[in-house]
Amino acid sequence: MYLWMKALHLVAMVTWFAALFYLPRLYVYHAQARDRGEQQAIDHFLVMERKLYRGIMTPSMIAVLLFGGAMLALNPAWLGQGWLHAKLALVVLLVAYHHVCLIYLKQFAAARCTRGHVFFRWFNELPVIALLLIIFLAVMKPF
Repeated sequence: MYLWMKALHLVAMVTWFAALFYLPRLYVYHAQARDRGEQQAIDHFLVMERKLYRGIMTPSMIAVLLFGGAMLALNPAWLGQGWLHAKLALVVLLVAYHHVCLIYLKQFAAARCTRGHVFFRWFNELPVIALLLIIFLAVMKPF
């Protein structure tokens, strides 16, 4: 049972991270189209962003949390290990990042987002750092 939970957790994690990497990249292009006044492109990005967030990103996040929780239920001793506390703290930050993406999604939909494409290029790098740290913690279990 544990290996099934682990496999499903990893599949969901890969899918969630793909969306966490792609949505802010769409925001880069959306901000550029907004700055150029390209309404047709803006409308296209709004649809892509909404479908990605609601159809892939959020279900993937939920699956990551459920399968991760199932693995913890099967291995409760992990809760006493420092590496897991650090990993879970990063997951909490990623869930917050996920919700910040929703804030920007709503701002773009209401034509109220004032952030530029350069901001979103930097914003897009945050999940990369989290991914590196999470993988290191899960594989190496340093403390």
